[in-house]
Amino acid sequence: MPRTVTVGFDGSPESRAAVDWAAREARLRALPLLLVNVWEPVPEPMGRSPMLGPSAQQGWAEHGVTSVGPGARQILRDAADEVRRRHPAVDVGLEQLTGRATEELLKAAVDAELLVLGSHGRSGVAGLLVGSVGLHVAAHTERSVVLVRAGESADDEHVRDPSGAGPAGTPFRPVVLGLDAAHPDGTLLRFAFEAAALRNTALRVVHDPGHGSPAGRGPHEGTAPDTAHGQGDVLGPAGALHAFRQEFPDVEVVEESPPGKAADHLVAASREASLVVVGRRVRHSPLGAHLGPVTHAVLHHAAAPVAVVAHS
Repeated sequence: MPRTVTVGFDGSPESRAAVDWAAREARLRALPLLLVNVWEPVPEPMGRSPMLGPSAQQGWAEHGVTSVGPGARQILRDAADEVRRRHPAVDVGLEQLTGRATEELLKAAVDAELLVLGSHGRSGVAGLLVGSVGLHVAAHTERSVVLVRAGESADDEHVRDPSGAGPAGTPFRPVVLGLDAAHPDGTLLRFAFEAAALRNTALRVVHDPGHGSPAGRGPHEGTAPDTAHGQGDVLGPAGALHAFRQEFPDVEVVEESPPGKAADHLVAASREASLVVVGRRVRHSPLGAHLGPVTHAVLHHAAAPVAVVAHS
């Protein structure tokens, strides 16, 4: 069985944008799309209280849905039907799960090529940190995760036509990669090059070999890298970036090594990007940070969808 592009759907505006993005990505990758809803039960009095967040109310309560039943399943089927209407070339499946959202989504990611979530994923209770579900899943799965903001559309991924026309026929904006020049990981590089190749667009590589890790390394993962060593690894004739340039000769690579904070540069670059790609080193310890400070900042502030690629 082929892997799927799997997307979490909860009826919120964020998840609807994620579903549409995931459908476009599934079409690019020629993979099936799987819509997953996780019903996370809350006690009945709590379900009737103001603690239920606005996204939950919009997506479920207005339909009179209070448990997994015909109403909940119909909302999921309606979403799948809408995807089929808008993207007829995409094979769409759906799955209804019950349990803790973070745990069930982590399980769903195991069989996925890519997991897509709304950037403000909810657990059903407004008191939890905004984006806590998406952040937790991105920090703990070993699959690549893309987080998509509410309102994200196909138009935002493409270069604007001066005539004001839509994205049809206009090229994709570049893919932006935040790279730790001292420790360039092949999994991260391959994901970014493939994303650029699928979109027939340039890859804009932002790295800072003298001052740490645009790819998201946290303080617990070491000190600042040696500048000369980092530059040799990335830019030299035997370097990792050079090897992928040889493998993907049609991908134009634009390298930038600006001074200042890596997160600031990546957030600024995201305003003209179709996708931002950052890395996360896999850690199996339950303690300590699993997302570096740069990756965390990019997830909160980027203007484009963000792919978090787990690597060793």
